Amino acid sequence: MKSQLSFLKQCGSFRFDIMAIFERFTRLKSASRVLQYTTALCPAHSWAPKRGPLLRSAGWIQHRCAHGERSEASSAAPPRRPFSQVTPADLDFFRQLLPGRAITDPDVLESSNVDWLKSVKGNSEVLLRPKTTDEVSRILSYCNQRNLAVSPQGGNTGLVGGSVPVFDEIILSTALMNQILTFDSISGILTCQAGCVLESLSQYLEEQDFIMPLDLGAKGSCHIGGNVSTNAGGLRLLRYGSLRGTVLGLEVVLADGRVLNCLATLRKDNTGYDLKQLFIGSEGTLGVITAVSILCPRKPKSVNVAFLGCSSFQNLLETFQACRGMLGEILSAFEFLDASCMSLLEKHLKLTNPITESPFYIVIETAGSNAAHDEEKLHNFLEKVTTLSLVTDGTVATEEAKIKALWSMRERITEALRQDGYTYKYDISLSVEKIYDLVTHMRERLGDRAKNVVGYGHVGDGNLHLNITSPSKDPALLAAIEPYVYEWTSQHQGSISAEHGLGLKKRNYIYYSKTHEAVTLMGNIKAMLDPKGILNPYKTLPDDIC
Repeated sequence: MKSQLSFLKQCGSFRFDIMAIFERFTRLKSASRVLQYTTALCPAHSWAPKRGPLLRSAGWIQHRCAHGERSEASSAAPPRRPFSQVTPADLDFFRQLLPGRAITDPDVLESSNVDWLKSVKGNSEVLLRPKTTDEVSRILSYCNQRNLAVSPQGGNTGLVGGSVPVFDEIILSTALMNQILTFDSISGILTCQAGCVLESLSQYLEEQDFIMPLDLGAKGSCHIGGNVSTNAGGLRLLRYGSLRGTVLGLEVVLADGRVLNCLATLRKDNTGYDLKQLFIGSEGTLGVITAVSILCPRKPKSVNVAFLGCSSFQNLLETFQACRGMLGEILSAFEFLDASCMSLLEKHLKLTNPITESPFYIVIETAGSNAAHDEEKLHNFLEKVTTLSLVTDGTVATEEAKIKALWSMRERITEALRQDGYTYKYDISLSVEKIYDLVTHMRERLGDRAKNVVGYGHVGDGNLHLNITSPSKDPALLAAIEPYVYEWTSQHQGSISAEHGLGLKKRNYIYYSKTHEAVTLMGNIKAMLDPKGILNPYKTLPDDIC
């Protein structure tokens, strides 16, 4: 079948070229198991690597607990710390403070005790739903005095067990803290409460001719406070940068109930330490974010999405180089998925591949202010990569419904993986030219022990999402994956968590990406801000620090 992009070499009219690509679009159509983490079989050990500033050897990994391999014990929960347990007197206080919003109904609590992947399950008996910063302050002040552990929770869309209790911690939900406080249409600065759902903020801003600088597949559920506390990356990072740059200010309640008001709306403020950065990416372990001010870009007047096929990852990388050079300022996203991802989308979600079958697929989004200018740049780019045989087939969309349909091929991969069996998820950052090497390597290493080994992610910032599935939880398979996958990443100067955080599951693997000195300093900061350790315990920091 003749490639749908080959006409770009032959037709003089760009308008005709784009419409011809659109015709291809008509083909596009729009059992997880619960694992409850239990107490580790043996006490935590100090197991930080001793060789060099970063781990570069697998020697220390061979350390084993008395009852099993370190890889299994490392992600399991440590023993419960000596926090107080909730008493009737505590419930009376919470009910008086939050009439009708101190929940103890087990049926209501069920969904808040289990993470989105249904891989971690806590046993909290209390769910608190404050509406104001003052209520959060009074809750934390009381819990700190009573030594009651607290698990802050936003939309509960995290993938590393960081958003649910491990034992009986009180769940502090920001779901009712969902008010937009101010929006400056001149500067584009939005100030809102932490419980605002990302998609709701996006819809509000689009009515003001602006957009959020952050876009995620979980945007319909995730909260902006959770996005900030995990330093979520997402699909627009290539264009607008990380939250460390776009977040201008935060309001945070500390463990003892003090309110830290750093809710600035200034793009420049060089007075002393930038304290908000402590809380961005801290996963709720240093304070509870209650409000955010964030810089929002203007809504682009012209958006195009191209879905392209490549015959090799090398061709994909060369396409990325050409894309950055030729699309420049209008390039907003460059995502990839492999053929295995496409197979899962087709099998489990009944999505239809809009182009000819390829080993790799690319989703490119452009966003600009001049449709004719953007179309011309996109045309020139497509013509070049087709002429060089870097791209074998493709389709382009400009209409909103068709754009969403193309994006679904990338955004719904996680959903398809959930239906494929038990999923081992890894969020890795590497130099761009190496990000798919790990997928290939793990396929060779695991062979038929794994049901599927797939790779997708953000090429623009070197972020690979490696996912490995099996029919059910398989300890032998896990032992073959971990900690080897982290060792490989460390040896190639990567990070074991690009955007998902460490949470419960990865806390003890932090030394693969950070030095012992750095982790010790993190522990010192935690001890200073939360000396009793009540905020999101058992998360982010390794057991030998906590």
